[in-house]
Amino acid sequence: MGHLEWFERPESADDAILIAAFSGWNDAGDAATESAKFLRRRFRCHPVAQIDPEFFYDFASVRPSVHVVDGQRQIDWPTPDVRIGEADDGRPVVTLLGVEPRLRWRTFCEVIIEMATSLGVSTVVTLGALLTDTHHSAPVNVVGASNNTALNLNMGLRQSTYEGPTGIIGVLNDACHRAGFDSVSFWATVPTYVHNYPSPKAALALAERVGQFLGIALGESELHSAAASYGHQIDELVAGDETLAQYAQQILEESAAEAVDDFSETVANPDGLIMELEQFLRQQEPE
Repeated sequence: MGHLEWFERPESADDAILIAAFSGWNDAGDAATESAKFLRRRFRCHPVAQIDPEFFYDFASVRPSVHVVDGQRQIDWPTPDVRIGEADDGRPVVTLLGVEPRLRWRTFCEVIIEMATSLGVSTVVTLGALLTDTHHSAPVNVVGASNNTALNLNMGLRQSTYEGPTGIIGVLNDACHRAGFDSVSFWATVPTYVHNYPSPKAALALAERVGQFLGIALGESELHSAAASYGHQIDELVAGDETLAQYAQQILEESAAEAVDDFSETVANPDGLIMELEQFLRQQEPE
């Protein structure tokens, strides 16, 4: 197609896993992209390809940045980055990180499918994060959904019934399913009242859910330290703003009241969280 530039052309493997995340509409608190960056480091992924951004981005909306390197000006374009590494059990892990494209989503997904096919990918995992009325000290809820019936049964996931506006994650999942890949999407919750702050806590929850999905223990990492620091930072932020503190306390009290009756049912049957995800997606209007 000409939109995919290879730096290194690895041989096709069997049963490779693709983990994809995009900043923007699907990435509350930067949780999805930070989780993917952590997994990229954890599995020692190195660059093998990139997608040419010229065809898929409006650079007036997603602007390139300029840096000075050794006295020379250098422009960095918003280029989706493809890297490959290896899971603890030897399975190849491919990561795709980038900004949500603004143009030609169907062609963009075709490029990803071409790349995934050439690398022997069999399973595609996409990551997202949504804003919900949850307290920052509460455990992060992560919901998983898939269009693959067998995968749903084996992993205890749910068939997506969402109808409404969608982002590149939804389009990519559909394209991958139609192309014959097993595809699953994991979404983490981020408190609405601190939406401007990155959430390493949600990023960690996503990474751990991917680890569970792959059957791999990720171990302690810098993301654990960042998640702990996040809690202290948000505590200080809320304590310094009376309105914010009242709102956070209200959420905490409402959550505690609901937990008395609903917690066990919610854990066993995450329909409520799925409904929150669907409501969140409907409320987001792409610009």
